[in-house]
Amino acid sequence: MTKLLIKLFIKDSEKTDDPAVRSRYGTLSGIVGILCNILLTAAKFIVGSATGSIAITADAANNLSDAGSSAVTLVSFRLANKPADDEHPFGHGRIEYVCALIVSFIILLMGGELIRSSVDKILHPEPLQFSMTALIVLIASIGVKIWMAVFNRNIGKRINSTAVGAVVMDSVSDTAATTVSMIALILSKFTS
Repeated sequence: MTKLLIKLFIKDSEKTDDPAVRSRYGTLSGIVGILCNILLTAAKFIVGSATGSIAITADAANNLSDAGSSAVTLVSFRLANKPADDEHPFGHGRIEYVCALIVSFIILLMGGELIRSSVDKILHPEPLQFSMTALIVLIASIGVKIWMAVFNRNIGKRINSTAVGAVVMDSVSDTAATTVSMIALILSKFTS
């Protein structure tokens, strides 16, 4: 799938030293991230609300922040592609590092919020309803996030991008968080 998307959307994809091609890779990564994360947000929010699962609803909020991270990545590649000017005689390429830093902060912020909401639910538990629909959405979400990690890892390697590398780590951590939510959902079928 990655090769197909690259073939369809990136002209001269093998010329990764060309700033315009590099920008196209970053744009593709950002757009795919935004679309996938918005779809995951909607599915998880609906299922989390229907089942009363704070974990699934929090995961939806995390995917929404991931869409924001992808937007930051998209903007950073657009800005990095700007030509050199008087204030930036060597160009704007370093903005990619700033983007990686911003994405890292978003990951840490969402991790902290997830810990806070989890502790709150442990101290004030509410019954959770097992739902096969929720289980299917979580399994699909894990599959999408694994694909996104592999997709972005391939792009990051091709263009040697720290910003895309940060997106890979975000997808991997999301996979772990969603797996924990799925385990909690499965256990809810057998416990109160």
